[in-house]
Amino acid sequence: MLVEPKKVQGNLRGLPNIKNIIVIASAKGGVGKSTTAANFALSLKAKGYSVGLLDADIYGPNQPNIFGVQDSEPHVDENKKLLPVIAHGIPLMSIGFLYGAKKAVVWRGPMISKAMEQLIHDTKWGELDFLVIDMPPGTGDIPLTLASKIPVCGAVIVSTPQDLAVLDAQKSVQMFEKMGIHVFGAICNMSVYHCSSCGAEERIFGSQSISELEAELGTKIVGEMPLSIKLRKHTDLGNPIIIADPESEESRAYHNAVKSVMEGLSRLPKDLNRKLPPVVVA
Repeated sequence: MLVEPKKVQGNLRGLPNIKNIIVIASAKGGVGKSTTAANFALSLKAKGYSVGLLDADIYGPNQPNIFGVQDSEPHVDENKKLLPVIAHGIPLMSIGFLYGAKKAVVWRGPMISKAMEQLIHDTKWGELDFLVIDMPPGTGDIPLTLASKIPVCGAVIVSTPQDLAVLDAQKSVQMFEKMGIHVFGAICNMSVYHCSSCGAEERIFGSQSISELEAELGTKIVGEMPLSIKLRKHTDLGNPIIIADPESEESRAYHNAVKSVMEGLSRLPKDLNRKLPPVVVA
């Protein structure tokens, strides 16, 4: 499938081998951001795009475990480029591969920012339609580095409906707007729980309507994800739900969210500084 490079923030130039970078972010931890990033990338791949995934959460890298490749080690090619680990058909890079997912990374801000730049630029991604970046929680050094040095076409915010989480998600939206990065919208995670015994529906983390959440967040809701035992189990087993059960309610919800983001992407201005190679018909 053909996808066009889209305009990025400020005067930055897009990376030559990566058409578009999308970040998955939240100012609050524990809202399901990494699980969302993994399934977001897998949904894009299922739609026929070439996709890479960067785990930029230096302090808490979860993607190696989510993809079930926590014992893998990336190799280095003859040009000293890191070769990403291929998991479920997606090139994946994470600080967890280099330092171990169970080891604490005790670094100050400048080291964190430098590490993220190196993971992006020193990894041999190949030709990608999309690089999805799983951001760390917060509004600190890595987002600031992202804004000033990494060409991003847009962000997706993850939040639960809980009042405290929505309050923090507002900060994420505002942060990206100040940095000149387009916000595609928010994914409302753990929005509803369906009892496996009686089928009753309960909104454990909050009962706001979509319109109320959109008004609070200052952006549209591009998807709602249920609070799901099945989703949690497959994530913990290193077998993301889109791979484990592609026809499930949870997988459909991820696909619908990605479809909404892709519709938003199609309306963004093109990056006129980058030209796609001509299509050759044999």
